[in-house]
Amino acid sequence: MTSDPGDRVDLTQPAQYDLAVRIGLAWIEIRRGASMSALRDLVLGTGDDALEQGQMDTLDLLANRQGWRMSDLADALRVDPSSATRAVQRLVIDGLADRRASDDDGRVVMVFISSSGTRRHAEVAARRGELMKHLMDAFTPDERGLLADLLERFVASVDDYVAQVAVGD
Repeated sequence: MTSDPGDRVDLTQPAQYDLAVRIGLAWIEIRRGASMSALRDLVLGTGDDALEQGQMDTLDLLANRQGWRMSDLADALRVDPSSATRAVQRLVIDGLADRRASDDDGRVVMVFISSSGTRRHAEVAARRGELMKHLMDAFTPDERGLLADLLERFVASVDDYVAQVAVGD
């Protein structure tokens, strides 16, 4: 994914450099800004009922499809299988997910959301929905579509960069 060669970024140009700095700072603020900890608590909960972001990411997937092979779950989460296994172990310990052998192949472990996991996911999803409504209210209807398009392109560009650099290894 690249733009027209005539539109390429040249960071020796002050205006383009300044934009790159602004985008980089915004990314940092999104990732670890001062309010992010409070926001995580508001959305994911606090205390014994708090979820980690990785747990919620996993619950999102489990809630939307009945039964996942561990390898498919790891791929969908974009993590290595050992990370997916650890995430699932925490969910199982907390009673939010169940592991069982596949009906088709007893050697394959399948992961399912539990009824407690479904309830917890719904609670967090409702709070996340309120956050998204608030965020979207800051933009006009036309800007919302543009923002979605730009964020999707941003994520795809990050993925493209990682893939290009990985091939160069």
